[in-house]
Formats: sequence, structure tokens, C-alpha cells
Amino acid sequence: MDQSKSVPTGQAGRNTNTAPTKNIVDTMIAAGNLTTFANAVNAAGLTDELAAKGPFTVFAPTEEAFKKLPAGAYDSLLKDVGKLKAVLNYHVVSGYFAARDVKAGESITLQGSPLTAAVSSSDIRVNGAHVTKADIVATNGIVHAIDAVILPKNWQLLAAAA
Repeated sequence: MDQSKSVPTGQAGRNTNTAPTKNIVDTMIAAGNLTTFANAVNAAGLTDELAAKGPFTVFAPTEEAFKKLPAGAYDSLLKDVGKLKAVLNYHVVSGYFAARDVKAGESITLQGSPLTAAVSSSDIRVNGAHVTKADIVATNGIVHAIDAVILPKNWQLLAAAA
């Protein structure tokens, strides 16, 4: 039996629109320059949480952002799942905030601490990190690529002891 005949005409055409087909985690992987962050989400056991209904707004550090960390800091984080979860959840805000919806001021992250957004006509920054690519849409939220790993006030990522 040829099941393709049961597909209404025009359905294939509808799949060419810009509606997202991937959740936040898969969207970050597909973006290509957010895989370190996506891998950290997986290592922390947060994949299911960020693949859930949402919506979530994720400020995801790029590969270049992770290269700016002190030597050994990322590897140390991977060994401390509790701290890794906290750092990753600090990059996530509950709700759907496209770039045009981001307002200057503080927003509470999933980690529980506020992050501070600064908005101008040409720029969005969160805790000083510049949004390098905005509005990467997912089925359960939106991702904005940023150029730094951000942390709550008074937190630091230390290099591994030599």
C-alpha cells in the first residue's frame, strides 16, 4: 500500500516554512558553533530539562567564548556536576525572549541568580557578554549566541591547579 497518497496535498510545502523542527539542545548542536555548550548540557544531565516544553531563552556561549576561559577551567567544571549545572542554568531564562523582546535590566535565571541585560539599538549584552547571533529559534524556545561564558556576581572559574 502506498501511504504517500494519504498525505494531504500541500503538506510537503508547509514543511518548507521557517517553523523550527528541533528543540533547544538539538538547535544548538545544529548551529555548529554552540556544541561545547550543548555537550556541557549533556554532561550535566540537563538535556531532558532543556528539551522539555519550555519556553526557554538560552544565552549560549560560542566555541570562541569557551576558549577564553582560564586553562583547565572547563575541564574542572565537567568534573563538578553541581557547579556545572549551576553555571549552565545561569545561561537560561524561563520564557521566550526574541532579541526585540529583551529589555534592559535584570532577569532571574534558572540557576536562581539575576543576569543583567544592557540593550541599545545595535547591541544586546548580558552581564557584559555580547550577543553575536540572535534569534536562533527552537521548538521550545530561542537561543542567542554570546561571546563569553557568564557567571553570577562574585563567581569565578578557576584554572585547574598545576
